[in-house]
Amino acid sequence: MGSNLELVPVTSQKHDPAWKHCQMYKNGERVQLKCVYCGKIFKGGGIHRIKEHLAGQKGNASSCLRVQPDVRLLMQESLNGVVLKKRKKQKLAEEITNYNNVGTNSEVDVLTHNNDNDNCGLNTEVHLLPVPDTLELNSDLFASREEGGVGNKGNVRKKKGIVRKASSSVNPNAVVASSNAALVSKKVNNHVHMAIGRFLFDVGIPLDAVNSVYFQPMIEAIASQGDGVVGPSYHDLRSWILKNAVQEVRNDIDHCTGSWGKTGCSVLVDEWVSEKGKTFVGFVIYSSEGTMFLRSVDIANLINSGDSLFELLKEVVEEVGVRNVLQVITNSEDRYVEAGKRLSEAYPSVFWTPCAARCIDLMLEDISKLEWVHLVLEQARTISRFMYNHNVVLNMMRRYTFGVDLVDLGVTRSATDFMTLKRMVNIRHNLQSMVTSEEWMESPHSKKPVGFVVVDCISNQSFWSTCALIARLVDPLLRLLRIVGSEKRPATGYVYAAVYRAKETIKKELTDRKDYSIYWDIIDHRWEQLQRHPLIAAGFYLNPNFFYSTEGDVHLHIRSIVYDCIEKLVPDPKCQDKVVKEIGSYHNGAGDFGRKMAIRARDTLLPAEWWSTYGGGCPNLVRLATRILSQTCSLICCKRNRVPFEQMHETRNCIEQQRLSDLVFVQNNLWLRQMVQRNKQQDFLDPISHENISIVEDWVIGKPLYSEDLENSDWMTVDPPLGNTVLLGMPIDDFEALGAGFDDYEIFEGMKDGEEENGG
Repeated sequence: MGSNLELVPVTSQKHDPAWKHCQMYKNGERVQLKCVYCGKIFKGGGIHRIKEHLAGQKGNASSCLRVQPDVRLLMQESLNGVVLKKRKKQKLAEEITNYNNVGTNSEVDVLTHNNDNDNCGLNTEVHLLPVPDTLELNSDLFASREEGGVGNKGNVRKKKGIVRKASSSVNPNAVVASSNAALVSKKVNNHVHMAIGRFLFDVGIPLDAVNSVYFQPMIEAIASQGDGVVGPSYHDLRSWILKNAVQEVRNDIDHCTGSWGKTGCSVLVDEWVSEKGKTFVGFVIYSSEGTMFLRSVDIANLINSGDSLFELLKEVVEEVGVRNVLQVITNSEDRYVEAGKRLSEAYPSVFWTPCAARCIDLMLEDISKLEWVHLVLEQARTISRFMYNHNVVLNMMRRYTFGVDLVDLGVTRSATDFMTLKRMVNIRHNLQSMVTSEEWMESPHSKKPVGFVVVDCISNQSFWSTCALIARLVDPLLRLLRIVGSEKRPATGYVYAAVYRAKETIKKELTDRKDYSIYWDIIDHRWEQLQRHPLIAAGFYLNPNFFYSTEGDVHLHIRSIVYDCIEKLVPDPKCQDKVVKEIGSYHNGAGDFGRKMAIRARDTLLPAEWWSTYGGGCPNLVRLATRILSQTCSLICCKRNRVPFEQMHETRNCIEQQRLSDLVFVQNNLWLRQMVQRNKQQDFLDPISHENISIVEDWVIGKPLYSEDLENSDWMTVDPPLGNTVLLGMPIDDFEALGAGFDDYEIFEGMKDGEEENGG
């Protein structure tokens, strides 16, 4: 910037919100404006051009790439408000024009009538009301007032002149009332928010309770009743409200249970230890039509008894219906392995399946322990911990990344590690821009030892190359983890293909067998119990998109496993023979399977839907395929917090125990019903919130190094994360990313080597 420029302070008369985000200079008699974020100088165009620059709006100015997201949004709203004001002025001018076209006698008659009738709300004093100013006040709900100053004086006179002519066609009382109502509405909104906040703070309800899909409908229901709404009493909640909620949930569940005969279902057994050290299991029933919580059991006295655990599983299977249950999914602890095998012996048509999500998480954990991977993760965590423990640096980072956070929350600690590493690779250029900016150089944090370490890492190309390699290696495993836990599609038809893709990606990245075999061994070791599981293999075989894209005889060894599945799930020998015969039609693409629309639908319809649509000529195989392809392969955790499991099992009064049991039943099923919406909100969670600390602590908890920096802990100055994904691009569909074509014999050979059938 030239030395002949003189900085001029912005006066309080400058009302436009953009003045807070620029500096004004004088070059002789000429005024120039400078953006405080990117330093760009505007030699003309005034504050409106700066506003377009900050809003990222196409026009006469280039977009600012470093403006804070909240500022960008404010500028966009302000520009929209200017357009709104112009439209209102134009409409008012049209009304004036229409009025002036009326004869002089009509105008006199109207004015005389107004003066004689006070009830109409117009009198001689009304002619002096600045109606357009009132309209501006109303539009301020959408945008701040435009720049003030000398130029506005003429506008004021013009507006008053307009009012005198327009007084008979515009009711200023109505306009004022409308403006006041809008302002009051905005004030009431803040009042409502404070009231909600006080309630949550007083009761101690976790603040993420507002993410419930039932929160906004509750607000709208209250607002729809107007004033004087009385909330339910304690006894109302414990009596008729809970009773009605139980009935509502049971009605929804009836829809799920009615489909079990066709699609089958899976019993999910989730075990956890409470804060008081008690061990519980929750039983959840999964089907493609919906997931339901059945009940919880205190197994503190059964935990060391294999017989008792087996009897408990047996009791639940019989409660759900042996004909409906295809599998029981548990963790991989020895006592569950033993109980699962006994259950399969007692009920030959029921599989025991270890949780696939847990197996994948252990793969990621093993990879993170490799020396070179661990070293890179620690360097990345150093960067993250530094930024999340200094308010100024955190704000700076979020500005340069347009609200995208460093930490990407996963479902487990290991998933979070690698998702965050991938996130950092995606925003590395933004981080590099930050640590080379003038703002960073002037910051005292840049001169601290840890600041130098962070800059060295962010500026090190070798560090980023290694991070990118790790991200590419584990990305298919992260995709696999999302697939097995997806609420979008039943996972059984996709798991085998996803494991294949993971091994294929690692092989392509590392090329040398000595290098990629390290990772293959990790995958095979953790996947051992599922590699030849009949349901998993049959899911791949019966998924038409995968089956018909596999060349040659690669899938012949899988067919043998499918026969195991048929023998277990179809006990009638005659029906078995029919199924095997119909498999021949499927294999050859005969009949409806070979229709052009069936071929097109292989990668557009869900596998089970494809079978029901085009499998009419093979009714026995369709029934089997539909049941297999409608299953999950992972546990769904119960809602462990905020649910009175312990109180329910400790209560000795049988009436109150049943009431608490119904409360647990309602809470968990409502929670399961909103799982899809809850996953969508994941991008907007704050990584440093206490609710997520168990997963992200390695990335956000500062070491003793930061304990002296108390001035950096002012949370009130920290900008919230926006969850903006524009910088990261559109997310890729995990299922579609699996693609087609499975012709690497080496991968298939590794998948079929010597493991004994599991659960058969």
